[in-house]
Amino acid sequence: MSATDPDADATETTGTDTGVDRDLVSPSQRFDARVQRRSGAVLRKRLISQELESLASALRTFAEDGSIEEAAACVVKARRRFILGTGKSFAFARLLASDLGASLSQVVQIDGTLTPAIDILTEVRDTDVLVVFSFRRYRRETADIGRAFVRAGGSLVLITDSPDGPLADVAEVTVVVPTQSASYADSPTAVASATHLLAALTTASAKGARRRLQERDRVASELGLYTDPDQESR
Repeated sequence: MSATDPDADATETTGTDTGVDRDLVSPSQRFDARVQRRSGAVLRKRLISQELESLASALRTFAEDGSIEEAAACVVKARRRFILGTGKSFAFARLLASDLGASLSQVVQIDGTLTPAIDILTEVRDTDVLVVFSFRRYRRETADIGRAFVRAGGSLVLITDSPDGPLADVAEVTVVVPTQSASYADSPTAVASATHLLAALTTASAKGARRRLQERDRVASELGLYTDPDQESR
């Protein structure tokens, strides 16, 4: 593309989200470089192409490096499982806590309100694990809580976008997830996939998971939680 093409990218020098692109730290910088003055059709095409590429790359990596299986093993062997994500990563933590809580006991999301970090950090045991979601621009609070948890004797599983990111040096297992995107916001697609895989593999290895899921179905039916009763037994 020429320098006068309104859909050209004046900041990024490659078609991938590596190298120069990682220097685009803030959403406002990424908006100027990727979104502003682009037609909807061009942006849609680039977004879909990048999402497909990132997800395919993530799944290939997960199949080859074994990090998801290692993370699942850490969660399964723990007596208590804590989940942490702040800022945008709170949603990923909520997703994992919800899925794990359906099949395992002692799953707690550190949310800063009902479960403040200080309550957990004052009684960490060496059989505890903390699963942390940490992505650029890397919240300081997340890093501080993670390091304090490890210092107190717990194990840490890190889900992040860089092997050199905060907490990688203290994590027992690090799962690196690509977040490349043609948008102003880093992509959550592969992160959601990694979260889904981690929950599924953990549940498959956990003793009593089937009984717990069946009991949840029974209680849900008893409480009438769903608008369609036929769905309760499926």
